[in-house]
Parts: sequence; structure tokens; C-alpha cells
Amino acid sequence: MPQIPSQDQRRELTLDDLNKAIKNSGLKIDLAVVAQAYELAALAHRGQLRSSGEPFLQHPLWTALTLVEMKLDQPTIVAGLLHDVPEDTTYNLVEIEKRFGTEVGQLVTGITKLRKLHYQGVERYAENLRKMFISMATDVRVVLIKMADRLHNLKTIGSLPPEKQQRIALEVLDIYAPIANRLGMGQLKGELEDLAFPLAYPEDWKWFRQKILPQYQVKVEEVNAVIKEIRKILTNNKVKVLDIHGRAKHHYSLYRKLLQPQYGKNLNLIYDLVAIRVIVSNADECYQAMGAIHTRFTPLPGRIKDYIAQPKPNHYQSLHTTVFADGGKIIEVQLRDSRMHQQAEYGIAAHWQYKELGKHFFARLKKLPGFHAHGYIVPRKLKWIEELATWQQEVSDTRQFLRRLKIDAFRDRIFVFTPTGDVIDLPDEATPIDYAYYIHTDIGNTCAGVKINGKMEALDTKLKNGDVVEIITDKSRKFPNRDWLRFAKTAQARSKIRSTLRRQRPA
Repeated sequence: MPQIPSQDQRRELTLDDLNKAIKNSGLKIDLAVVAQAYELAALAHRGQLRSSGEPFLQHPLWTALTLVEMKLDQPTIVAGLLHDVPEDTTYNLVEIEKRFGTEVGQLVTGITKLRKLHYQGVERYAENLRKMFISMATDVRVVLIKMADRLHNLKTIGSLPPEKQQRIALEVLDIYAPIANRLGMGQLKGELEDLAFPLAYPEDWKWFRQKILPQYQVKVEEVNAVIKEIRKILTNNKVKVLDIHGRAKHHYSLYRKLLQPQYGKNLNLIYDLVAIRVIVSNADECYQAMGAIHTRFTPLPGRIKDYIAQPKPNHYQSLHTTVFADGGKIIEVQLRDSRMHQQAEYGIAAHWQYKELGKHFFARLKKLPGFHAHGYIVPRKLKWIEELATWQQEVSDTRQFLRRLKIDAFRDRIFVFTPTGDVIDLPDEATPIDYAYYIHTDIGNTCAGVKINGKMEALDTKLKNGDVVEIITDKSRKFPNRDWLRFAKTAQARSKIRSTLRRQRPA
């Protein structure tokens, strides 16, 4: 079970540890520059202690190590080492930029602006969130540094008062973990949630620990025998397995799933409790491996999910199948290649080895909207951030902003398909009206009906993962129906409906 370690349980990190991690990561990082950043951080934080009593320097070191594990680039790792210097020491941003360049200076500036993001009154909290999304739209690496910072804070939180621990944990569950999820960073999301869960909801954690974890551990142990059998099957079918392992569902994710009505807190109804991950060489071998597994274990009808042909909106790719294993055990198997696995674990961070991209790709990237000289954002993957930064400027009411934020940005996501197979990313419980306005304002305004999976449905129908949605339009229609505001879920749809209705002239 995840336990938040007290500081005396954590070893003291050194520059040598960080350098070793960099070498093992395969990143092209100049260790001399990292050493210079470490020396400045050590000098600036000399004599400073955290509330736990440890040297303050340990915090930027652990933050930088997390960024290395995310395989981020050199400016981000250097900024991670220096992110607390301007706020907590006599050294300023001018000194940092002079020594390490504009790019590092701007990343540290972004972190400094986000330093005071926490619950301190609704108005102030909302304003700080607005700052965060503007920072993300400018350079998402600022928020990745903030997440690494928050991860270490959670791991060393034991010395703080309980009420402050709970505030920080709730903030992680409400803000940082959902952002990690939207960025496709499954590993980081799971770590953040599992560390925050016991602190944010202590009574629920107590129930989970006493009632669920004992059963959970039995399920984990059952999988080991199946792993051996799958390895044997694939070897006999001449499929080269790069790695195969069991991956238990994160505790907070399992807790939330158990609370859903269809599961009724019954662990036996959750088939992906422990998934078996099979890593092979390429996509073709994923399908070959699944076929081989199905010759030995019977697949459950309707439980094959092809996220390779149709990736999730956060670009997750994998081939999932759920099978009846020996003894009646029901187990999910996930098949992917190394690139897909890297994407699933690290999401947008997996794209930051930009020096490996090549000159021609980089030249094309520079021409894309949203690219700027000191950032390496792939705009298509971060469209939702740009949309978020835009609509939040149109919402003046603070409570409405926070309410819409939880739906548009942080709610669980679904993905549906256009009739031509394009993937559309929407919040859970979105309706065809949200879909229509996502496609185009004119499609929304002229919407007269909808086909879902080839069947006519009502416009207030809640869309589900995998639905194929076709909007029926009426060109003679010029304005939306005011009643649509009752069931439109996204801020984008609601804003466009209101805007169009304001332009409507009385008959």
C-alpha cells in the first residue's frame, strides 16, 4: 500500500545521484551546466532548512531527479534545480538568466508566478488558476516542473499540520492529477493521486485499507502465474517479448471506480484491477501477440479495445483484451510497443527530447501556430490548453469559472468519433450539442438532430466512449434553441449559444 514516507526514511540525494540518473536516461544533457546550476542552488539555499528539518537543497534535487525520470530537456532540469532560488534567497531572476540563458530564466519566472497557487479564498484561488493556464499555454514545461515540485512536497509532507496536509492533498486531486491525466502522464497522475488520497480523504482511505486492500493483494498474487503462461505462449509463437509485467491499478483510481453504481464497491466486478502489460517490438506484433493469447485463453465478448488504430484523445495507444484465465480468473492484458509504453507513462513529457527530432521536422514545427522560439510545444497535442486559456478570459464570474473548469478541464474525459473516424475529446456526460459546437459554431447553430451509432437520438443524450456521432443540420435554421443551455455541458457550447442568441433579433 502507498505510504507517505517521513523525511528520515528518505535517503539524502547528491549531485552524483542526479548525474547518474541523467547518464542512465540516455538524455543529451551537459553535466557541466547541471553542476553549475547545482552549485548556484547550493550557495543560494545554504543554511536553509525545510519544515521537516532537512537541508532545503534536497527539495530542488528531488524535483530535478523527477524531471530526469520524465525525460525532459536540459533547460527544464536546470530550471527544476533553480525553481525556488528567486523566491527564497537573495539571488534573483536576472542572475539566473545571465548565467543560464533566457529559456531557463523564463521557466523559472513561470514557476515563481505559480508559487502561491493554493486555496486562499475563492477569488484569489481562481485568479491563480487563470495564471496557471496562461503559463501552460505559453510553455507547458512550467507546469511539469510544478508537478515535480508538488510530488516531492507530498512525499515529505509529514511535518506539516494535518489541516495543511489535507489542503495540499485536495489541491493535488482537484488540479495537478487531472492536468497530468490530460497530458497523458499516467505514471505521474497515479503517483500524485495515491500519495494525496490518504491525506485528502482519511476516513475513505481507512475503509479502503481495511476492506479492499486485503482482497487487492490476493488478486495481485494471482496474476504472476498467468504472466508465466503468457510468456510461454508468446515464445512458442515466436513473438519477441521485450518486457512483461503485472501493473496493479492505482489505489485512488480503484477507489473512484468502486464508488461507481455499476460496481457497488464489489472488487470482483473490476477486471482491470491488475493488468498484464506486454511490451513487444512494433504494432504488428501487438496484434500477433493478442491472437496467440486468444488461442489459449478465451476473450470476453465486447472487451477488446483497439487504442492503436484509434488512440485516446491524450494520445494513449495500446491494445487491450480481457480473457478468462485458468481457474476462472478474469484478467486484462495490454499490448503495446516501446514507443507506446513511453507515451502511456510520460505523455507529453515523452516528446521533449527535441534535439533528436532532426532539422527538417523542427523547421516544420516552427511554422505551426502556438510555437515560440524558446518552447518546444507540439500545438496539436495541446489544443485543449489553448482553448482553456481562451475561454477563461471570457468568464468574469469567479464561481462560474471554477464550476466550468471542473467540467471542461478536469472532469473525466470521453472520446467519440466523427463519421469519418476523427477522434473528438469531450468531458464525461457531454451531449450532441457539445459535440456540434466543438466541430464548428455553424454546425451547432444549425443543428436539427443527431445520429448516434447510426440511430436517431435526442439532443440531450449523454454521449459514451466510442460513440460515432453525426449531426443533422438544417440550413434554414439560424439560431440555437435556448433550451439547449439546460443540457449543454461545455463552456465552449454554452458561450457560443449565448453569444448567438444575443444577436437574435425579435421577429
